[in-house]
Amino acid sequence: MTLRMRTILLCWLTLSIAPGAFAQIDPAKRELIQLGYNQPLQGRGPLAAYGFYYLNQPNYFQRTNLTLRLAVAPVYLDSELGLARALGPNTDLGLGLAGGGFADGYSEVRRGKYEKDESFLGHGGEISASIYHLFNPGQHIPLYAVLRGAAHYSAYADDSDTAANFVLPGDQTSFRVRAGLRWGGREPLMRPDLAMEMSLWYEGEFRGQSGRYGFSGDRKLERNANLFWGRALLAYTLPEWKHNFGVNLTAGTGWELDRLSAYRLGGNLPLYSEFPLSLPGYYFQELTARSFLLLGGDYSLPLDSRRRWRVAGLASAAYVDYLENVGQDGRWNSGVGGGVIYRSPSDSWQVAVAYGYGIRAIRDGSRGAHSLSILVQLDLDNTRRRFFDPSANINQSRGLQSIMRNLFR
Repeated sequence: MTLRMRTILLCWLTLSIAPGAFAQIDPAKRELIQLGYNQPLQGRGPLAAYGFYYLNQPNYFQRTNLTLRLAVAPVYLDSELGLARALGPNTDLGLGLAGGGFADGYSEVRRGKYEKDESFLGHGGEISASIYHLFNPGQHIPLYAVLRGAAHYSAYADDSDTAANFVLPGDQTSFRVRAGLRWGGREPLMRPDLAMEMSLWYEGEFRGQSGRYGFSGDRKLERNANLFWGRALLAYTLPEWKHNFGVNLTAGTGWELDRLSAYRLGGNLPLYSEFPLSLPGYYFQELTARSFLLLGGDYSLPLDSRRRWRVAGLASAAYVDYLENVGQDGRWNSGVGGGVIYRSPSDSWQVAVAYGYGIRAIRDGSRGAHSLSILVQLDLDNTRRRFFDPSANINQSRGLQSIMRNLFR
């Protein structure tokens, strides 16, 4: 196997560890495998895939106040140990450790063209501490304040296609802080039956060094980066018809942003990060923004009486203020798509195959781009109950009341 093939395989399996920044200690037991892949049908874009095992274990070590959250890919790990009521009756503490290969890499996309000679790999590690304070105990929809501090180390390396005269950013240590308010939340699932969230966030990254890199120092790494963003989302399933719909409005801005800290929009991978900025039909992270406004929605309905097969449609539109030197003509970008979803009779696994069309995506000087995506979710805990406890009422554990109890406890 060539070095290039090994790099592609490892990147495919480590592109994203999405649940790593869950904004409160999750009270629900979960054991999932998540896979996702986007394939452009014209042009060559950055690799767009994720694959990871996700475990959330309350009552860890039989201690009622401990919760272990673990997300594992072959060369990357993201973990947090949550200590409930560690700082007061309504204030929890989380201690995190993360690190491995490829998570800090960068892919340059300009005006619809993937610039492989200006892209590079990045590896890193992080330790963090988080405080989660619940303002409204006893309410169905929780309101949390989140404060997280992290020390992060990044090391950069040439990919096999990186230009020989392209100078990489210097390896460095940075300190990151995130503060936010979140009312409600979204479960770390491919397609939640029910979710509601309104949240506001600030994140600052303070690097140990700044400086120039690239071709003869043509791009700058800022000393500090500051981002503000907010999200409002709703997902709901009609009780009788079992139609499911979701809407999502996300907006963000910032200052002193550079290529490594700016917002990246594009693709259709719902679990590649805690705040995915999806545009169907576009390359993964095709657009680089200083600020943006993104509105997206999807709707699905059952095709058969058992409601195992579903057909879905989705659409997104974004107004983008591009980062300097990586912009394109026109600030509006939009994409539409549709697909088919299958859910197993036991709800142990589901697969979605979707087509996306990027209406304003640039390809070879014209507008319009096509892509396919595949998403897979395997619920290992549900599968285990199915095999070892045939009398278990699967529907009871997966019903609307259970989701309400776990998500909005």
